[in-house]
Amino acid sequence: MRKIIHIDMDCFYAAIECRDDPSVADQPVGVGGSSRRGVLTTCNYEARKYGCRSAMPVFKALELCPHLVLKPVRFDVYRHESRRIRKLFAKYTELIEPLSLDEAYLDVSHQKRYATEVARKIRRDIRRETGLTASAGIAPNKMLAKIASDWRKPDGQFAILPEDVGVFMKSLPVRRIPGVGPRAEELFHQKGIDTCGQLQEIPINELEHWLGPSRAMELHDRCRGKDDRPVETQRDPKSTSVERTFPQDIGTLDGCLQQLPGLLEELGGDLARQVKGRPFNKIFVKLKFSNFQQTTREQAGRGLEEAAFAGLMQEAFSRSPHAVRLIGVGVRFPEPEDGNQLELLFPGESGPGDAPAPSTQSG
Repeated sequence: MRKIIHIDMDCFYAAIECRDDPSVADQPVGVGGSSRRGVLTTCNYEARKYGCRSAMPVFKALELCPHLVLKPVRFDVYRHESRRIRKLFAKYTELIEPLSLDEAYLDVSHQKRYATEVARKIRRDIRRETGLTASAGIAPNKMLAKIASDWRKPDGQFAILPEDVGVFMKSLPVRRIPGVGPRAEELFHQKGIDTCGQLQEIPINELEHWLGPSRAMELHDRCRGKDDRPVETQRDPKSTSVERTFPQDIGTLDGCLQQLPGLLEELGGDLARQVKGRPFNKIFVKLKFSNFQQTTREQAGRGLEEAAFAGLMQEAFSRSPHAVRLIGVGVRFPEPEDGNQLELLFPGESGPGDAPAPSTQSG
């Protein structure tokens, strides 16, 4: 039986800004665009009390909270803190799967200690070394660990024991399953399905009719607490990307384009740190829409020019009438068999008619 811990830093970027500027620690703080035309990358819990959220236009956030303190994005600082935290993880396990700068899965199955004790020690180490707080979820698989880490935020932890999974899932709202957003929740609600227990009663063929085969099978397992995915460490990646899932969908192309500068800055930092200048030959943009279908546009490219990614974004956005819930940008590295052949699309991609793919989230 696996013992998986999901560590999720609490309002990571905003927490770093409050730590580094104690004068704003008790105030609503947003991190993001410096002008009213920009968007918030994140905000602290104090700002969230006023309705502020990530991906919200700055002008809207200021309408909700006129005294919001705006801090510019400092990805170099956030990456530095993320590296420090991952070194702390390595004290307890080599099986670490980073999801973003501020969250990761850890497989501690080899530890003789209880996973709850290990999680508590990790959170203690993070606070002592960085002055930041983290929340943790402990469970027998990745999905449940991710659900659990959100249970007692901020600065808390929650464990789902193997023998409790069945009962826990029966009453769990469907919305709590990672990847089920507001629109999917509304679809299920209209059909009288609000909990995972109710979803378990729906035959798989009916789910396939609603969602398509891939998404149906995924939800069939997830609503029962099943998730066989191992914690995967990244050794020699074939690609590097950054993704951001938004708490509310983005309905316009302009709103999506406003996310590009921050995503590309983060991607550039990851390239410099993770692959140390390794050349790439393709760039891509991935969009996941509110109906859980996703599409990727890819082309030859050896630089991170915003205009090139903006063109791919426009093409990808035009493939669906639905709003966007996730944006990813990334690069692919050449392989020996690639030669000089550069495909425009990922193998097997056919646009917005694709069957929905399993969801991955970044904070």
